[in-house]
Amino acid sequence: MDTRRILTGFAIGLTAYIGMFAGGIWLASMVLFAVIYLAKEYTEILQHKGFLPSFKIITISSILFAIMAYTGRLEYTPLVLTASVFMALLSVLFKGKQPYIANVATTVFGFLYCGWFPLHLILIRSIGESYSNLYMLQIPHLEGARFCVFIIFAVLFTDSFCYFIGCKFGKHKLAPVISPKKTIEGSLGGTVACLIISVLIGILLNISWYHALILGILAAIFSQLGDLCESMIKRDAGVKDSSNILPGHGGFMDRLDSYILTIPVVYYYVTYIMGLF
Repeated sequence: MDTRRILTGFAIGLTAYIGMFAGGIWLASMVLFAVIYLAKEYTEILQHKGFLPSFKIITISSILFAIMAYTGRLEYTPLVLTASVFMALLSVLFKGKQPYIANVATTVFGFLYCGWFPLHLILIRSIGESYSNLYMLQIPHLEGARFCVFIIFAVLFTDSFCYFIGCKFGKHKLAPVISPKKTIEGSLGGTVACLIISVLIGILLNISWYHALILGILAAIFSQLGDLCESMIKRDAGVKDSSNILPGHGGFMDRLDSYILTIPVVYYYVTYIMGLF
């Protein structure tokens, strides 16, 4: 048993729960910290491939996205995205190195993948946010926090059972070129486990069973796609782990890859389909 892995996992989980329930500046700071490390690992991975995405521009763009999400000023989304793309173009135009187009493209993909997607967690946490007075204290309603908890359990069960069922019963490769160890049997096992825990957690969190089931399907699909996307990036660059900053877990990308696509998908489903604002 890897003690370092257990302790690191516990520390990450505890920090995530505290940040989600605290919300506000605490959650924004936590997510932004993770996003900056994601950007650092991403740029270092791409350098192995010979590309030079701009860590500075990805970081600046992510900070702008975080401010926009924290303040709830989503009307500035087109402005921030346009300005970020302009920065990526101009940085290569005046100071760039070959390959020019690839460096612009990997920078743009970088601030979307490392910044904009995971920063939707701030938007999820702010869903239905309001405050009640209790003995002169401002107590936040945790409408959005329950969806944050839902995501954690759905992704955790998907990942865990994909690995467990795949190791025990896996025979047919899911994506042999990108991730040879992943199997169709593991994928199906993780999906079934995700659907079961999603309905159970949905009941506990007062989410309608049919919405919980649909969210579970989305989480199962996009958490596995997120995992495969990170595997694709690393395999293309010839890298095994994104870094070794988290003992027993590798890097932030290795730990958070399944959440990167799941978070925005859940946010848009809850916002536009469930009708919560």
